[in-house]
Amino acid sequence: MQIAIFSDVHGNLPALEVVLNDIGQRGIHQKFCLGDLVDFAPWGNEVIEKIKNLNIPCLMGNHDERIAFDIPVIPLIKHSEEETAARFLAIDHSKKYITKANKKYLSELPFHLKLNYKIGKKHWNIQLMHSSLESNDTYLYESENDEVFTNLLNDSQSDIIIMGHTHLSFKKYFNGKWAINSGSVGRSREENRLASYVILTLDEDHITPEIIQLEYPLEKVAQKIEESEIPNYYASFLRNEKLSVF
Repeated sequence: MQIAIFSDVHGNLPALEVVLNDIGQRGIHQKFCLGDLVDFAPWGNEVIEKIKNLNIPCLMGNHDERIAFDIPVIPLIKHSEEETAARFLAIDHSKKYITKANKKYLSELPFHLKLNYKIGKKHWNIQLMHSSLESNDTYLYESENDEVFTNLLNDSQSDIIIMGHTHLSFKKYFNGKWAINSGSVGRSREENRLASYVILTLDEDHITPEIIQLEYPLEKVAQKIEESEIPNYYASFLRNEKLSVF
């Protein structure tokens, strides 16, 4: 039994298509998205419609919530002045161009999702969340104290917790249980800038997680950003050019 989990598409349709194609070629039918379908690349509507049309269960990321409910943008201390200015413009672009129907779809997404799969005699409990159980805007990194993740595993009464949000993938093992970040499909903060997702292989006596990272037509996406009203900052980010970024 295999499950694919991905997150943080951020309007990057070419990256999403590469990920979905890879999942399909592997014959994996169970797919889940951890949210943040919109902002920073020009295909926000197309990404939402693909997720809708494929009936992929999806959580409400913080960016989805902001666009759905027209929540004001609050500057973040961790961002440079350059990124802060670009962020305001990019999110305003989404608020302007995401259709009413797609905003309604975003507004109805669940906050988190608990899965239970029975393999043989074993029930595996898998907790999906965008960033944490209480918030979709909490940054949990691999460097956190182990207690942060073991508390989440205990609080959710799960064998695995899977999150996104930080755009940095990792997997941590705790005595038969896992804490995993799937990374980002469309706006990776990792040095390689590859599209990232996770495959879980479920056996009766153990689960094997694998982080998959794929090349996609990044330069095409960067050029399309430059042709749009989205700030060129996000094209430079994808190319991993030297910027004042977190």
